[in-house]
Amino acid sequence: MTSSPSFWVQSIVRTICLGGLVGAVSIGLAADAPPKVEKAAKKATVIANAPKPMAPGAKLSPAELAKRIDGHVGALLSQDNFVPSPQCSDAEFCRRVHLDLTGKIPTAQEALSFLEDKSPTKRETLVDKLLASKGYARHMADLWQALMMPPSIENRRLEAEPLVKWLEKAFSENKHWDDLTREVLTASGPQDQNGATTYFLANSSLDKLTDSVCKLFMGVQLQCAQCHNHPFNPQWKQDDYWHTAAFFIKVKAQPPRNNKDTRVPTVAENNQPPNKKLLPESTKKLPPKFPAGEKPTLAAKEPYRPAFAKWITADANPFFAKAAVNRVWAQMFGRGLVHPIDDIQDGNPPSHPGLFEDLAAQFKANHYDLHHLLKSICLSETYQRTSKPYQGNEKASSHYLARMPVKVLSPEQMFDSLSDLFTPAAASPAPSQDVAKADKTETKADKKAEKKANKIPAKPGSAQRNQFLAFFRGEDGADQTEYQSGIPQVLRLMNSPQLNSPAILRNLDPRASASANIDTLFLAILGRKPTQAEAAKMRELVVKADKPMDKRQAYADICWVLLNTSEFALNH
Repeated sequence: MTSSPSFWVQSIVRTICLGGLVGAVSIGLAADAPPKVEKAAKKATVIANAPKPMAPGAKLSPAELAKRIDGHVGALLSQDNFVPSPQCSDAEFCRRVHLDLTGKIPTAQEALSFLEDKSPTKRETLVDKLLASKGYARHMADLWQALMMPPSIENRRLEAEPLVKWLEKAFSENKHWDDLTREVLTASGPQDQNGATTYFLANSSLDKLTDSVCKLFMGVQLQCAQCHNHPFNPQWKQDDYWHTAAFFIKVKAQPPRNNKDTRVPTVAENNQPPNKKLLPESTKKLPPKFPAGEKPTLAAKEPYRPAFAKWITADANPFFAKAAVNRVWAQMFGRGLVHPIDDIQDGNPPSHPGLFEDLAAQFKANHYDLHHLLKSICLSETYQRTSKPYQGNEKASSHYLARMPVKVLSPEQMFDSLSDLFTPAAASPAPSQDVAKADKTETKADKKAEKKANKIPAKPGSAQRNQFLAFFRGEDGADQTEYQSGIPQVLRLMNSPQLNSPAILRNLDPRASASANIDTLFLAILGRKPTQAEAAKMRELVVKADKPMDKRQAYADICWVLLNTSEFALNH
């Protein structure tokens, strides 16, 4: 970290990482690669021994719904003769649930506290704690800002922060999903007074807005019917597309036009005719009509969006709840019960039909409560399985959920985890004697490099974070269980000064032994303590260092090793 990795650290990479830390996890990733989704219609899976349908209106607790999840998943595994992997370790669960619910790895202290907790309900307690945390609200806001505000040249001048703040507040209050959706779809006014208007500003053309609404809140690829009848789903015709688009025909979004445009971006719905120059050539002038539904009675001068928002969030709507639970399931498992997540149709049935129906029904019964849905998933045995293949399920594809699918850290998760690692804790102890001595012998060039490296912490929407996300982002809609990055990304992780900052060494305990400090680095980076073999090899590296600068370099080399393992780069 303060210089290029030493010969010792190269040896560690070869002997431990490639054969151990990297190998064990990357094998699981390869095994979990999902089959390609074909355009031809697929037959729905029939699961003979799945749990019987629930009584209409039944309302289950998270623990009860977790058992329903396991019943459906277990039935398919049993039917196809696959043995599920055992429960994951506490270290695996702690790291996994932190990444899935807060978007970043646990701190060393958080990991250690969880590992030392002897309570039989500590996993449920941790889930409740994370759902109530600021990290959860920030992570969910981050996910939905990216979905609602797709990166494009048209949006380069549009500020994301108002939307992020609005979403973060909504998720921190656990605003129910139907209420949040209605507020987004009817948002009006200046962006600085209502951050939800950013959604319309970021999708300001009629076709982009219609496409986005149908994908995000219905799980339907209706854009394929914009110019002709849907080529793969006979349910959707071109008229369906333009009947739906008609609900947004009166929306006037005014995003920033250029760098000199000082007006506050604004959204309004009025009766002024739309600018024909902004409409697609395929536009058909049709009255508002709900997708696959009835034609509402609307006065010509009244706003249309409230009627659409009321319809789309109604319990009777066959799309809304399923789209939401499928997207949440994909957040937790790397792929939805229906895959791709925004292509819910008869020709693309769910992997577990009964489970899909149960989750949607319970989401409605519990008033679209995201906390209830997420907690139910986290409490299930299905979510708490280890990602390691077990005898009898090595060849089971990820949709069986015989083991936890291995997911690649998203660019956001990677950046935020690194950012926290390289930010010295507010209550961190004073540097150890060896580190302090090493600091005194640093050259001006070293200190200047360290100061530059320590600039990695940055909030969502910052230029530095956006640069990192753009560099590491894979293809649009990429599967979380497929590794999209290549050699340039790996080399940046290995060699970038910003990603090899010595700041993490400031958090080592000055009174601790080499073994204890090695434990701290493993807990901070991988969320677990080292194995005996790892601890012995790392301790040997530190003990061989006589001078303070050499000892500092030894700890830095250990950090470099751990940060460049696939165990760090994957959520498993």
